Amino acid sequence: MNDAHDAKTMADGAAVVMGLGGFLGWMTPVVTLIGGVFTIIWMGIRIWETDTVQRWFKDDADDK
Repeated sequence: MNDAHDAKTMADGAAVVMGLGGFLGWMTPVVTLIGGVFTIIWMGIRIWETDTVQRWFKDDADDK
């Protein structure tokens, strides 16, 4: 594995921990809000990067 992949995996884990921690009430409300926003943004980026989503949008751009 390369360093970029390892960093993404660690960020994925951190996003999940922040999301679950906030959901379970382990963190203060402000940290939970910030963590929740970052979690939503990070997971959205990771979903956008998937081959399936890229294929969907590439096909739409090619049809025009």
